[in-house]
Amino acid sequence: MGMITLAAWVSFVVCGPAAGRPVAVANGGDPAPSVTWKKTVIEARFRSEGVSVGDVNHDGKADILVGDCWYEAPSWTRHDIRQPGEFGDGLHSYSKCMTCWADDINGDGWVDEVVVGFPGDAAYWYENPRGQPGHWPEHEIWHSACNETPLYTDLFKDGRRVLIMGWQPKGKDNEGQMAWFAPGTDPTRPWPMHPISEPSSPGKPMPGTFRFSHGLGAGDLNGDGRKDVICTDGWWEQPASGRSATAAWPFHPGKFGDAVSNILAYDVNRDGKPDAIASSAHQYGIWWFEQGDAASSAFEKHDLFPDLVSETHALIAADINGDGLDDLVTGKRFWSHGKNEPGSDKPARLYWFEASRKGDGPVAFTPREIDDQSGIGTQFVVEDFNGDGTLDIVVSNKKGTYLFEQIKRTAP
Repeated sequence: MGMITLAAWVSFVVCGPAAGRPVAVANGGDPAPSVTWKKTVIEARFRSEGVSVGDVNHDGKADILVGDCWYEAPSWTRHDIRQPGEFGDGLHSYSKCMTCWADDINGDGWVDEVVVGFPGDAAYWYENPRGQPGHWPEHEIWHSACNETPLYTDLFKDGRRVLIMGWQPKGKDNEGQMAWFAPGTDPTRPWPMHPISEPSSPGKPMPGTFRFSHGLGAGDLNGDGRKDVICTDGWWEQPASGRSATAAWPFHPGKFGDAVSNILAYDVNRDGKPDAIASSAHQYGIWWFEQGDAASSAFEKHDLFPDLVSETHALIAADINGDGLDDLVTGKRFWSHGKNEPGSDKPARLYWFEASRKGDGPVAFTPREIDDQSGIGTQFVVEDFNGDGTLDIVVSNKKGTYLFEQIKRTAP
């Protein structure tokens, strides 16, 4: 197993906006920061645009995984999972890890890694060698992983995550199907495919299922307590049979933007009907989509932040400040397509958007800048990394890999 010990890592505190620079405030919010952060530079090198967190070596400390390698806490020593790539500064290149997740796939008690490398290519999982040297054994999950926002999530609310993505038959790039995947009896074999959509047919392509499709989400849009699967052209309703369903799920047309990233179910106007929130993967824009009458499939688009930050290629809802309301977290995917995207010359900013409401009124979001030299990749992590009861953020992208630990507030 190759190792490089990082001789130094940098930590410092960032308090809301960068020094002296105001931020846009939505709906009359207060620009003063309510949360502060400690930033750690894990490695200032382009390794990946996906990242995950898990205790790889059973020492009780959370480590960071980025596809090709993992960083051992607390010194952030790098260990190779597979042969690491050389991707330069990312101006004209992409990594071999668009998204990754840590999970115990084979049930042996050790954290493994799930990786989607590049849209349309195969998805793999890497088996933790349980402290033994060498690269981790590679196992193919499925030969085709489509859509630029694949999800690994607890779709059925039973504590077991599944992989949600589009896929295409071999040699048929004009066809696609949305599906979920989970390990079978032998997790080292390709995972069984469970249909969410019908397969594409001549003249009827399935939305969200092509190699470079954008926009995917898993959330309850009809208020029945079950997570549905959402794409930019509508949503598939999870049947009551859930995990045991064998037929394609009912599809409801709707419009949730164009080339967006994650699509979140979120009741913005507090009317009891779930709405949706999405952000632009390659342009400017963060929007919410208001659900109309139950008899209509229409969702009305509303701007939240039309020109604050561009290339927001991943979006997460999480209660950052512990007030009971889910906030939003996103930022710039720096050089998503080199210097060819709107705002590509702007700083790589990372934001959380503080949610608030008065009485039974709608939710308002106030942007809080965390950092301007990191941003996000195509997938990132928001969870309690250090176990102090507050949520932290881990990102990996063309600027490197970074940990942002929330500084826990103390009572006055």
